[in-house]
Amino acid sequence: MNGLANSFINGAIAMACMAIGFFFLKFWKTTRDRLFAFFALAFWMLALDRIVVDIVGQTETSSPEEYLPRLGAFLVIIVAIIEKNRKKS
Repeated sequence: MNGLANSFINGAIAMACMAIGFFFLKFWKTTRDRLFAFFALAFWMLALDRIVVDIVGQTETSSPEEYLPRLGAFLVIIVAIIEKNRKKS
């Protein structure tokens, strides 16, 4: 795939992640449930990762460090789910 196609796909993924983040932010504003805030943050982290990947011009992932931002976003989602499901005293 050429550079223009990669940029287009990364931009589309970043835009979708930003939109999903705003979707969760809307629900957080109405419910004040922290789960939605965590999900919004995680999707914005994924969008930022795609933007950085496109700016750097990375076309393939070859080192573990390139996965760290995505790992961070997924860890935020895991923490949100655990926090939501733990028993309240």
